Amino acid sequence: MSAGANDARHEAVLEAGRILAEHPVYLDTETTGLDADDQIVEICVLDHDGSVLVDSLVKSACRISPGAAAVHGITEGAVRDAPVWPEVWPAVEAALRGRLVAIYNAPFDLRMIEQSHRAHGLAGRRPCVDARCLMELYARFRGDWSGRRGGYRWHRLEDAGWQCGIEEKQAHRARADAWLASAVLHHVAGQGSRPR
Repeated sequence: MSAGANDARHEAVLEAGRILAEHPVYLDTETTGLDADDQIVEICVLDHDGSVLVDSLVKSACRISPGAAAVHGITEGAVRDAPVWPEVWPAVEAALRGRLVAIYNAPFDLRMIEQSHRAHGLAGRRPCVDARCLMELYARFRGDWSGRRGGYRWHRLEDAGWQCGIEEKQAHRARADAWLASAVLHHVAGQGSRPR
């Protein structure tokens, strides 16, 4: 590992410790797809101690793409009787208010919150989330340089978990992935895996 990569790793460890010291909440979503009109179909917010603050399926205003359903296993039938986003958002907003929010791939989940807002006419109520991207943090910790990107290579959450020696049996569901993101953060900070 180069001196620059060692410095980046050391800074990532320190930053992970600072994030943990703020007792963050952990957020993860599953969605109808990856595009500009896709929305949230499942959301989970875990507190810093692992307790569940929000864990809900969401009936979106658009169809779940076959590709997305193949990844997370959430079907139209599963969300048929689920609450819609305007019914779920107040609990999410309350769980995030005044808290540091740790998200693995924060730009994606924050974009999906915005898109779900827009699809349900909540665009005027722009969510204010103080988020830290754990994917970017883990990239610096791992230190795999990508010349093509001109920065450290990003790793999928399940790969980061595997690389950290964290066993997770139900990837691609919001609650399991929020827990896994928390476990990766603890690993980066040198605090071992999170207890279940």
